[in-house]
Amino acid sequence: MSPLPPAHSSGSGRDPYAAFRIHAYRAYTVGWFVSTLGIRIQSVAIAWEMYQRTGDALSLGLVGLAQALPTMMFAIPSGYLADRFNRARIVQLSLVLMILTSGGLALLSYNHGNVTLMYVLLFLDASAAIVGRPARVAMLPQLIPADIFPNAVMWNTSMMQFTSVVGPAIGGFIVAWNVPAAYVIAAASSLLYLLMIARLKVPQPDLIVGTKPIEALAKGIHFVWDTRIILTMISLDMFAVLLGGAVYLLPIYATDILHVGAGGFGWLRAAPAVGALILGISMVYMPPIQHAGRTLLLTVAGFGVATIIFALSQSFWLSFFMLALTGAFDNVSMVIRQTLVQNLTPNEMRGRVSAVEAIFIGASNELGGLESGMVAHWFGPVFSAVSGGIGTIIVVVAAALMSPELRNYGPLVPEVDEVTATLPQVNPQVNTGAPVSASDD
Repeated sequence: MSPLPPAHSSGSGRDPYAAFRIHAYRAYTVGWFVSTLGIRIQSVAIAWEMYQRTGDALSLGLVGLAQALPTMMFAIPSGYLADRFNRARIVQLSLVLMILTSGGLALLSYNHGNVTLMYVLLFLDASAAIVGRPARVAMLPQLIPADIFPNAVMWNTSMMQFTSVVGPAIGGFIVAWNVPAAYVIAAASSLLYLLMIARLKVPQPDLIVGTKPIEALAKGIHFVWDTRIILTMISLDMFAVLLGGAVYLLPIYATDILHVGAGGFGWLRAAPAVGALILGISMVYMPPIQHAGRTLLLTVAGFGVATIIFALSQSFWLSFFMLALTGAFDNVSMVIRQTLVQNLTPNEMRGRVSAVEAIFIGASNELGGLESGMVAHWFGPVFSAVSGGIGTIIVVVAAALMSPELRNYGPLVPEVDEVTATLPQVNPQVNTGAPVSASDD
């Protein structure tokens, strides 16, 4: 593998744009940005169309289920593929499949096709996405030096949130005009990312050799289990997202509670990203986080409080502001989690660890939608959102009491020697490491 170029620094010793000075990162990010924008637009379309065609809150939960099942079924095998084969090629394959499924959704929507078949295509689309996710996540640390990886994570999360601002807002207007067009745009955005990835030369990692697939998969799970700080972080996010899935209820809030229609629904969907984008860009210019564990716990608790206030609000602007706060809090926790997970994971394990993380985080997003939809179906949307916020706070308290390693974790960007010291000793063949202790932090 060829060495990465050195990071550039500003006169002050800290360059907010360090990641963007690397060509490979810029190319990777442009394609990913456009593709993510299309995904956001499609997400708005599918939620709005299903609720309008069925009039049942449970249909929104089923959307979440159709997207969660592939994560639970295919995430771990996809992580093995990412550590065994060419990661760029895997991402390209997943994009081809996503182009086909988005095209199929467009045809079904245009012809008012069978709703069940739309769920099937949504399942296939989510399956294609999860096949490519571990490879895509594992590619990023290969494109940039380790010392500016946190800078890249901050920009990636900010740009992701920017797509979440623009995508739902545009999606709301597109849905009001022509729903099938949203799926066509999603297919076109995936096509552009496919072309960008095809031109990108990604360094090939040290592939898994001489290891049976089942054994290699098990080592990824064991690494997460042994590195307890990673296990605690992703468990915290899993339960918080699982219980705090109020965003899946937004079609109900927009239609029946706030009475703002499709356009207002788009802005409500964009609100979390507005808050995340503002805070994310601010973080690029802020000093590195010095108490990462404590900050993570506080931001997840803040997410729960903001969710409760949103649930009880009958004002569009108060609801918008609370959703923006949930996005801001979620952005901080995402930066902390992604930075620490990637820094604490050897390159040859990143695909499998990303897959395990996807099981915890990715599936919980959609299962959170299922949980919120089911509770709303039986007890109403307000009860569903309030109970989710309360549950999130309870999970934070439990994590703080049960995990002193996370509670006392220090700087987000420790010295390289400190990162190395916290890693279980792993190579593609053997895992001989021990769990991370509080002293290691």
